[in-house]
Parts: sequence; C-alpha cells; structure tokens
Amino acid sequence: MAKAGVKKKKDSRVKGFPPEKAEELYRRLAEERPNPKTELKYSDPFTLVVAVALSAQATDVSVNKATQALFKAANTPAKMVKLGEAGVAAYIRTIGLWRNKAKNVVALSKMILNKHGGETPRTREELEALPGVGHKTASVVLNEVFGQSTIAVDTHVFRVSNRTGLAREKTPEKVEALLLEVTPDKYKRGAHHWLILHGRYTCLARKPGCRGCVIRDLCEFEAKTGE
Repeated sequence: MAKAGVKKKKDSRVKGFPPEKAEELYRRLAEERPNPKTELKYSDPFTLVVAVALSAQATDVSVNKATQALFKAANTPAKMVKLGEAGVAAYIRTIGLWRNKAKNVVALSKMILNKHGGETPRTREELEALPGVGHKTASVVLNEVFGQSTIAVDTHVFRVSNRTGLAREKTPEKVEALLLEVTPDKYKRGAHHWLILHGRYTCLARKPGCRGCVIRDLCEFEAKTGE
C-alpha cells in the first residue's frame, strides 16, 4: 500500500505521435511499400474471411499452403458445407487449432448460406456474428475487400505501435482506438498493412532491424540496434 502523501509517479511518455510526426512516419512507410496488401491468398470476400479466420495463431505462409488445396476443393460457402468438418480438417491439419477452425469454417459457411443468401456480409456487426470471426478478422475483411478505413491490430501492429511510440497502449483495443485517432485520414486505408509488414520484415520482435529502418529517427524505441 502506498504511503499517505506519496503520489504515484505518472508515465511522462505521450501515448501517441503528434499529427506532423505521424504523417511523416506513414509517408516513409508508404514510400517504402507503395501498394501494401495482405499476404494471405484469396480470390473473393468469402475466401478472405476463411483465410483470415484460419490465420489466428498461425503464419500467413502456413495458411496459404493449406488454403491453396482447400480453395481448389471448396471456394464457396456451399462447397465448404458439402466438404464438412472432416473434409476441411484434412486440408488444414498443419495449422494450429485446426479442429476448432474446421468447425468454425463450416459453421460460418452455413450461416452465410442460410442468413445471407450465400453472399459474404459487408457490415462489421454481421461479420462478427459469423462463427470464428472476431473484431480483428472483421477489420481485415472490411479494409481489404470492402474499402473501409479500418485498422486491424495483430501482434505485429501492436508491437510496432508501442515500440515506436506511434500509439502506446496496453491492449489491442486501445491501440486500435489510438491509431484511428493519430493516423492521418489519407493513410488509414493502408495503415494496418504498412505497420504489419514493417513489423514482419524490419521491426522484428527479438532482433529489430533498426540499422536499415526508414523511420529510425522518428522511432522512440530506447534500445535501437546497430548504433
């Protein structure tokens, strides 16, 4: 228990970048990767929903390897339902949590068929109602195929946002809210992709590539490598 009269020391760090600094950060990331997009392979909204749902706690590479064969066998809700849980499971056994994911893929396919006439829903509320589709998955789908300015916060986006100082918060939900606040409107559509790709290829978790980082001088990470 704190002693009477002793005030708890506050964190003096600002939680997010000021507008000019955020603008410059995104300008550089956009210059480095002019056309950012998801690395998951898909052909339409339905296959993207499935791919993103499968990507939870799995790498995009592992998901792409599994869906390459899965989508050849079933690339529509009707075909996925016909394939069934056992059939879907046979294609995704190399992905973590494959049993539960197979169950969800078939269940969400049934819901799309029965409730949406076979068409993938276009609203967050309807997407998040699908089995196995959470807030992050819905954000990716809304951004990637429906053109909405959403920012999905995965482990890479969470790390880069906090490490650089762009958006310092303790939960993905709070990071997302702060990113939407500090990210200039013209960069919101690509923000998720720029941050995730920067985290995946430069700002690595264990050994960040600070020496060749295009936003090195803007970053507030105190333990930069390659000094």
